[in-house]
Amino acid sequence: MDRLPELAALTRRHSTQGVAAADCPGMLLIGADAVTPAQQIVYEPMLCVILQGAKRTTLGALSYTYRAGDYLVASADLPVSGQVLEAPYAAIGIPLDPVIIADLMLETGTPAAETAPVRALAVNRMDKGLRDAVGRLIGLLDRPADVPVMAPMIRREILWRLLAGDAGEMIRQIGSQDGRLARVQRVIRRLRERYAEPIRIADLADLAGMSETSLHRHFKAATSMSPLQFLKQVRLQQARNLLLGQGRDVAGVGFAVGYDSPSQFSREYSRQFGRPPGRDLDHLRREPAGAAVL
Repeated sequence: MDRLPELAALTRRHSTQGVAAADCPGMLLIGADAVTPAQQIVYEPMLCVILQGAKRTTLGALSYTYRAGDYLVASADLPVSGQVLEAPYAAIGIPLDPVIIADLMLETGTPAAETAPVRALAVNRMDKGLRDAVGRLIGLLDRPADVPVMAPMIRREILWRLLAGDAGEMIRQIGSQDGRLARVQRVIRRLRERYAEPIRIADLADLAGMSETSLHRHFKAATSMSPLQFLKQVRLQQARNLLLGQGRDVAGVGFAVGYDSPSQFSREYSRQFGRPPGRDLDHLRREPAGAAVL
């Protein structure tokens, strides 16, 4: 019997619109009552299991559509655009803990990750084992007394089922501290934390412990973007947040996120969001997008 409608109803009893921490540690409750426009958000390493509805996520040139019964794995910090296509939408998010994954790999003799490039975002269909484990974790929402003992064990089982399933190579990369994806993630973190600073590809390559050519190849395989394209995405997302949250002048926002030229900032912002910064801010104030949804 398909329990997804029952599980979706259970999560919606415990959650509100957008993304909220559950009373069960290590689980996020995600929901939307209506379809949404495309929203900019940053995924952190996470498993997202869809219980109801459908969503599209775009990363660079790649687009992923997923619906009830699918799961999405994000194995690095990724600036994406997400849009709920079918509502009501219900999902749960589970952070991917590299320490637990590495421990599982050691305990089970799982080999280290391959050195071939791997994408940092993927969508797969849940198998029966993963569905059962996810159902048991969600069921703890109605049994809070069981959470301290049962939740860590079930989350560990879920990570194991991911490791042994279709997303196994991505999960192994998360658990391998010296894996190619872990090195790319170091560069991603640097770009996210220091987005307003000038960057040199040579410095990023040194941080990753790769040649510049190898970094470009593995970074683009993971994110569908070059490091410079990725940096532009981060800067523009941050610029939009600053405009909406602080109402700063357009030129000041451009300088704050690392642009030296106001005209270049306005041009790239328009290309990304479909409107120049001032008009986009007016549009967002008139038609707020609502809570962001993973």
